[in-house]
Amino acid sequence: MERREFLKSAAAAGVVASTSSVAQPTPSTASPVKRPQSPHMIYRELGTTGETVSAIGLGGYHVGNQQDPAESIKLIQAAVDRGITFIDNCWDYNDGLSEVRVGQALRNGYRQKVFLMTKMDGRTATEYNKQLEQSLGRLQTDTIDLVQFHEVIRMEDPDRIFAPGGAMEAAVAARKAGKIRYIGFTGHKDPAIHLRMLEVAQQHGFHFDTVQMPINVMDAHFRSFTHQVMPVALKQGIGVLAMKTFGDGFILKSKTIEPIDALHYGLTLPISVLITGIDSIPILDQAFEAVRTFKPLTDAQVASLLDRTKAAASTGQFEPFKTTQHFDGTAANPKWLG
Repeated sequence: MERREFLKSAAAAGVVASTSSVAQPTPSTASPVKRPQSPHMIYRELGTTGETVSAIGLGGYHVGNQQDPAESIKLIQAAVDRGITFIDNCWDYNDGLSEVRVGQALRNGYRQKVFLMTKMDGRTATEYNKQLEQSLGRLQTDTIDLVQFHEVIRMEDPDRIFAPGGAMEAAVAARKAGKIRYIGFTGHKDPAIHLRMLEVAQQHGFHFDTVQMPINVMDAHFRSFTHQVMPVALKQGIGVLAMKTFGDGFILKSKTIEPIDALHYGLTLPISVLITGIDSIPILDQAFEAVRTFKPLTDAQVASLLDRTKAAASTGQFEPFKTTQHFDGTAANPKWLG
C-alpha cells in the first residue's frame, strides 16, 4: 500500500480531515545523516526530512526495565548491530533511567549509527529547556536527532505549547543552536487532539517533522488515528511514527491476533517507523522475524484482520491508553508540564 494509494482510498472513504488554508510551511533544513544499513532490516524515508531510518524502532520505555544495566546495554547494542537505527525514548521514562541506559549503550561509536529520538513533557520554555539539558546529559550527546512534545493528550496542550513563552519557542531555539535537529509531537488519547495540534501549527506557520500515535489493528475501529490523523500527516509530508502495536500487551490479551500479524499490519501501512517495546532478546528476535517474513498485506488480508478485531475493539477496552488515565504520566505528574 503506497502513500498515494492510502490517501486516495482514505479520501474516497471520507476519512481525510479538512486542513487549514494556510500555506504549507517549510520543513526543517537539517542535513540528513547517512547511517549503516543491514540486509536484515527494512529502511524507509522519515517524512520529508531526507533521513532514512529503520522501519522498526526500538521502544525507549522497555529498555529501561531491566534490573541489570548490562542487560539493557547488551539489548540496545544488539538491536543496533542487527540493523535498527531508530531509537525512541522520553525524558520521564523510568524516571530518566531509560535515557541513561541508552546513553551508556551508545558509547564507542554506536551513537553515529542511530537516529536518536526523545520526548519532552514541558509545556513552557523554561521547563522544556530544563528537561532538554537533562536529556542531553543522560544520552551523552551534544545533539538529539528528534525531540517530540510528549503526551499531547489535552485539547489545551497545543495552545500552551505554541503560546508566548511556550515550549515551542524553546524547541525552535534549541534547533537553531544545534541541540536538536527535528521537531515532532506524540499522543495516545484522541485523534481530535492531534488534529488540533496540526491546526495550531499551521496557524503559526510551523511544520512538524514527525507525529507519533497509536496505529494498530484495533485503532482502526475506535477513535482512529489511522483513519483521521495519518492521511493529514501524509498530506503535509510529516513522518508517521506508529506506536502501541500491541497496546502494552492488552491487544494480544484479546486473543484476536498474533504478534507477527500485528507487526505485519503496521508495516503494511504508509508509516515511517513502527516503534515497538523490546525488553529481551527473544522479543528482538520476534521483531526481526516479522521483518524477514514481511510482505505488504493485500486489501483482503487487511480486511480479514480488521474483521477479526472489530468486536473486541469497538469500545476501546483493549486500548486503555485512550479510555483511562493509566498511561498518562503527565496527568499523574502535572509538575512535569510546567
